[in-house]
Amino acid sequence: MSWRKEERRAERGYHHGNLKEALLQAALGLIAEKGAAGFTFADAARMAGVSPAAPYRHFRDRDELLSSIAQRGFEQFEALLTRAWDDGRPDTVTAFERVGKAYLAFAREEPAFYSAMFESGLPTDLNPTLMAASERAFGIIRAAAERLAALAPPGRPRPPAMMMALHIWSMSHGVASLFGRGDAARRKLPMSPEELLEAELLIYLRGLGFLTDRPPEAPKESPAEPKPAGPWGTPK
Repeated sequence: MSWRKEERRAERGYHHGNLKEALLQAALGLIAEKGAAGFTFADAARMAGVSPAAPYRHFRDRDELLSSIAQRGFEQFEALLTRAWDDGRPDTVTAFERVGKAYLAFAREEPAFYSAMFESGLPTDLNPTLMAASERAFGIIRAAAERLAALAPPGRPRPPAMMMALHIWSMSHGVASLFGRGDAARRKLPMSPEELLEAELLIYLRGLGFLTDRPPEAPKESPAEPKPAGPWGTPK
């Protein structure tokens, strides 16, 4: 049987009115199972139920397929971070903590997208659309860092806001990649990833002398022994 007959039969069986979407979903499944580098273009075609030649109708090669997945991932990532940041409401530190938790939630709940975005080895600077999507997502972290920078006491030396954003991104990404993801690559941790990231951020910000605009928590048990706020207790 020729490959043309095989292709026609596969397409009839899968209702490929949207072959592109079928291939994207097939590749996501393969990434979840084998990692971003663990499958071929032909594997994606086979998973989608089409011939090896069919994917070329929509994608130049495997890298273009991965780029499309990474772009979609960054778009979802941006939307998640935007909702978490909520323009810094009700206060900057509380909103920023939500951004960190959202970062971890994405790595845990969307490990295939996360892998395509950060572990595929794709040169984002050669793909303007992918680069723009990744920059928009990072822009949320940068906006939060700029707002945090405004909390620094006057005259106190501090890194530029852009450097702060990169520092905080590195911390968030490290915790997410090692301890917060939802696949077999996650390592065991004697605390929650959220607690670890919160502690890192508090150490970083307090080490730079930053103020926080979050009001102190009211005691919940006894006025004489207030319950600590966060892993490091209420600031002195």
